Amino acid sequence: MRQVPDSSGLLAALLSAVPVTVVETRVDPPDAVLFPEEAAVVANSVAKRRDEFTTVRHCARTALAGIGVPPAPILPGQRGAPRWPDGVVGSMTHCAGYRAAVVARAAEVASLGIDAEPAEPLRDPDVLKLVADESERAALKALGAAHPDTPWDRLLFSAKESVYKTWFPLTGRWLGFEEARVELVPDGTFTARLLVEGPVVEGVELKVFSGQWAVRDGIAATAIVLPFTTGPSAPAGPSGR
Repeated sequence: MRQVPDSSGLLAALLSAVPVTVVETRVDPPDAVLFPEEAAVVANSVAKRRDEFTTVRHCARTALAGIGVPPAPILPGQRGAPRWPDGVVGSMTHCAGYRAAVVARAAEVASLGIDAEPAEPLRDPDVLKLVADESERAALKALGAAHPDTPWDRLLFSAKESVYKTWFPLTGRWLGFEEARVELVPDGTFTARLLVEGPVVEGVELKVFSGQWAVRDGIAATAIVLPFTTGPSAPAGPSGR
């Protein structure tokens, strides 16, 4: 991993073995600024939204500098996914008290997705019914009985967000929560089995994404990275949700 110094290291630790650059922060730096085109996107937003939008792009541009890519606007594209510079794949995330961006060269990584959430149970039980099928809910119940201090339902939600952010650049198509079945493992890993036709990478249809998760200092984070093994065979695109 080409790691730029960061303030927390949560995602940096998760992604230390893959060719990505991570920048994460727990504060909104006063020197973070937007390009005019970006500022226009959040001109009518509340201050909280502007701060999140600004800081996560500050993280992204710092990460891009780490792989030699000059500063550029990162504007929302299709379905709000960020449009990255040519030759780059990336993903951004933010929640209360945390912002992060991960980027990589499109020649080395086919796609990636990250997500961060507050490390607390989902507040609305209806959200879990929307996100998880019966088998996933049963698995969460068993995990909760064995490891009650881990917010498993929140991690499942986060993992499905990371799945979508990895999926969308490869397909350009929506992926519903019910179209991927996630299995969380207490060792800090998870798998997501796609229940629809998977994207083709290096000539192979991907039916399973493998990811990692961690909970630390009030933040639950998940990440998926799909490195190339022989060389790029799919176009780079936006990554976000």
